[in-house]
Amino acid sequence: MSVRVKICGLTTLEDAMFAADAGADYLGFILWPGSKRAVAAETVTRIATALRNRPGCPLLVGVFVNAEPDQAADLLESCGLDLAQLSGEEPPAHVGDPASPLYGRAYKALRPSSLAEAEAEAEWYAAPEPAADGPALLLDSYHPVLRGGTGETGDWAVAAAVAAQVPRLMLAGGLTPDNVGEAVRRVRPFAVDVASGVEAAPGQKEEAKVRAFIHNAKEAAR
Repeated sequence: MSVRVKICGLTTLEDAMFAADAGADYLGFILWPGSKRAVAAETVTRIATALRNRPGCPLLVGVFVNAEPDQAADLLESCGLDLAQLSGEEPPAHVGDPASPLYGRAYKALRPSSLAEAEAEAEWYAAPEPAADGPALLLDSYHPVLRGGTGETGDWAVAAAVAAQVPRLMLAGGLTPDNVGEAVRRVRPFAVDVASGVEAAPGQKEEAKVRAFIHNAKEAAR
């Protein structure tokens, strides 16, 4: 078993560089102004350009909330990003309809409140043709208002049940360097995603925490 790691909510080139150097497989940039980790498209473009001038660039992910698919696709192109994470109330067609401009390069983030809801939404939203090396679905902690980055740990029993149905499940929600190893062993996800768990402040990553998180996740998968 192996596991991929996404460091999300990046706002600076310095943080993106050391996350890439530490072995991150995905770097996430929040292109939704409502987030306390939001970053301007122009900044993302500069960071992505610099990263792509280095060997072994991770997959670069834009995080969107209720953006129109054409708008999200245009930002993927203009910013130089690989994948779109849809973290709002987007319909399944944005991911699953071959006519969608995001088809084959987007995945949905879910925040289910129960196992029944998680299983139903996974059936609706799992990407039928995920991008190469990309997730089919992200499972985050339930919150009635916030759209990720809450720091609240999710229900790993629910996540494990969904992971058994969705081979390319990315797990998020309250993960830290201290608990990610246990999460990987219990859920056996395709990938894990962290934002607040490796921060000194929203959008400001701590290099030691980033390195510990990536090491502990990948060590647990072995």
